[in-house]
Amino acid sequence: MNRQAQAAVLFLTGGAILHAALTDLYLRYVKAGLQPLLVAAGVVLIATAVATVWYERQAVRVSDGDDIVAEAAARTEAPARTEALARADAPDQVGALAQVDAPADLHEHAHTDADADTHPHAHHEPRISWLLVLPLLALILVAPPALGSYSAMRTGTALQKQPWGFEDLPAGETVRLNLVDYAGRAAYDHGRSLNHRHIKIAGLLALDRDGTPYLVRMALSCCAADAQPVKIGLTGRIPPVLRPDSWLEVTGTYTAKQTKDPVNDGIIPFLDVTEVKPVKAPRDPYDESWNG
Repeated sequence: MNRQAQAAVLFLTGGAILHAALTDLYLRYVKAGLQPLLVAAGVVLIATAVATVWYERQAVRVSDGDDIVAEAAARTEAPARTEALARADAPDQVGALAQVDAPADLHEHAHTDADADTHPHAHHEPRISWLLVLPLLALILVAPPALGSYSAMRTGTALQKQPWGFEDLPAGETVRLNLVDYAGRAAYDHGRSLNHRHIKIAGLLALDRDGTPYLVRMALSCCAADAQPVKIGLTGRIPPVLRPDSWLEVTGTYTAKQTKDPVNDGIIPFLDVTEVKPVKAPRDPYDESWNG
């Protein structure tokens, strides 16, 4: 892979990263707060590719200029050498003529040896380096979906330590909470701030092997590779037909019912459901309120 090919790969990689960062595609890989860093990385890669091409062209121009100067110098020196031979003594002329009349194959052999010493054979880069293009093609052509119920039910809940505290809930009979907030209050505050309130929560639907429904949000510390689910079980008025990976908004009340996550024994609180309705998947499918 020569310099121009390297510049092309850098440019395409930077363009792909910049495209993902300026659309919602990057939310499938990292937290929303990392968008400025992705934009900066894409710009740096594109600038590096452009600089690589510019420096490569400058080097070619300098090399061509040196060849032209050397050729001009050789043409200038040729008449001077001829005049010097004409003024030389006879023995010198004989020697010069002997050199001139020497077999052409000897001169060619000498030049061949000199060229061999001066210009070594070029070595081609290994073709395996082109495999570096595969991750780029995957980034451009394949847009993986956000992590769903399959990953959630095979990963232990992230709700394993008690939060520092809970803010006061807004006034009103019905309050909208994110799933992580409700799970923390139900598990560690024993529902004291949730009693006699109707709670609205949106999340991804998941079913365990027994068919028990759970509402899930995947929580990120940095990127999708370290995502962990926060789960709440659903009980009460559950629709008879449920489709995993669909997004639901449920309304219900606090219940003291809890269970242990079979993967890591973390706490899974429940919500007593009174109403369920399907909703559109959010722009950011991961929950940013989780701080680990």
